[in-house]
Amino acid sequence: MSANNPLIIFVLSFLLIKCSSSDPDTNDSSTTIPIENVEYSQVDLYVTKADQSELFQKQSTKVPLYTENVNVNITVNPETTYQEMDGFGFSLTGGSAWLLNNMSTTERSKILQNIFSKNNIGVSYLRVSIGASDLDAEVFSYSDLPDGETDEKLELFSIEKDKVHLIPILKEILAINPDIKIMGSPWSAPIWMKTNNTSIGGSLKPEYYAIYANYFIKYIEAYRAEGIAIDAITVQNEPLHDGNNPSMYMEAIDQAEFVKNFLGPAFKTANIQTKIIVWDHNADNTSYPITIFNDPDANQYIDGSAFHLYSGSINNLSTVHNAFPNKNLYFTEQWVGANSAFNDNLLWHAREVIIGATRNWCKTVLEWNLASNSALEPHTNGGCTECLGALTIDGNTVQKNVAYYIIAHASKFVQPGSVRIQSNYHVDLPNVAFKTPTGKIVVIVVNNTSIDKAFNIKTPSESIATSLDAGAVGTYVWQ
Repeated sequence: MSANNPLIIFVLSFLLIKCSSSDPDTNDSSTTIPIENVEYSQVDLYVTKADQSELFQKQSTKVPLYTENVNVNITVNPETTYQEMDGFGFSLTGGSAWLLNNMSTTERSKILQNIFSKNNIGVSYLRVSIGASDLDAEVFSYSDLPDGETDEKLELFSIEKDKVHLIPILKEILAINPDIKIMGSPWSAPIWMKTNNTSIGGSLKPEYYAIYANYFIKYIEAYRAEGIAIDAITVQNEPLHDGNNPSMYMEAIDQAEFVKNFLGPAFKTANIQTKIIVWDHNADNTSYPITIFNDPDANQYIDGSAFHLYSGSINNLSTVHNAFPNKNLYFTEQWVGANSAFNDNLLWHAREVIIGATRNWCKTVLEWNLASNSALEPHTNGGCTECLGALTIDGNTVQKNVAYYIIAHASKFVQPGSVRIQSNYHVDLPNVAFKTPTGKIVVIVVNNTSIDKAFNIKTPSESIATSLDAGAVGTYVWQ
């Protein structure tokens, strides 16, 4: 029997004696109990450890039932509910699609089934770029013209470049999971619509606001003609970051103007049901979406706001929710750097993104970049050169990286329609709890310390006593 067996860890945890504490929820000691008295719950546990000795590994035995002790208690209350979840997943960049499409049919089918089948990790939400992102092999839009030319009626609009790799992969994914939701985000408008006539930076010319609104409609309708529904769009990826290739700068007042007078009315006239989402940038700037929501003429067309976490605190998102509780929140991007450590990423992303974003009202959690190759390609000239994919794909060889396991801990169990439920937060054991559409309770916990931690999870049905290694992530599923 392995020393890592949950039963052994559980019993040993009872032998640990710690200085007394007036708060039983912060005291990790307990009385010992005879091994023969241990009873098991119906709770499954999946673990990823910081040292990679276990990677999203289902434990071989069920978790022991709770017996009186003085370890930390995580108490779950399924009667108090918060937001309904749309799903967990990745950005399917053009580069990711290129790598997948160049695999053999058999090997590609295996990895797509592994990611998108509900029998595997069940990814349920994807973000794609409208035109190129910086993780495409080249910059392009759906209306590229020679210098000095315009196409104000968008007669030359074309998604043909998406039909080479991205759309075929999306169709294979939809065949596996027809219910998957897809969000589209533009990195830039066509350059002839911009103030600087280049793909990097610049702003949308006001005289092209109406034409750009029609550009979104043509995109949604062209994808619909391919059998692909776009559930939501963000108006602009990272609108205050104008140094990427491609990118476009857009102030809050301009985004509000575009939505209220052009994009929103155009969607309404064309009976487009795709959700409009604003901001799509960092958590340090809550005033941007709030400024737009404060404009009632813009507000009426907007479903919510989207966030990344390259700066700011994830807890800032609740500021937006509290100001406009009827607007949805989405977490749409977080990268993993190729030169960063597995254990650091596992801990930070599980704590801040999976747990932090959902505890702060996000309906989605998406990691950036489903796939890159071992050279961290493709990318545009000036695009991200250190973005590690959730998968590294070289030909038919696939390696699963830390973002894959981060998302798997939620996506397999917290399917769309699940609701977040109440659980008490503990700084040593950050956690989040959900109730699935079938009534299962799912609790995701990260050990945010440098020592192994024993703790309890108490629910109205079954309460358990358990432990996690330092820096490990565990998903507990009540059957």
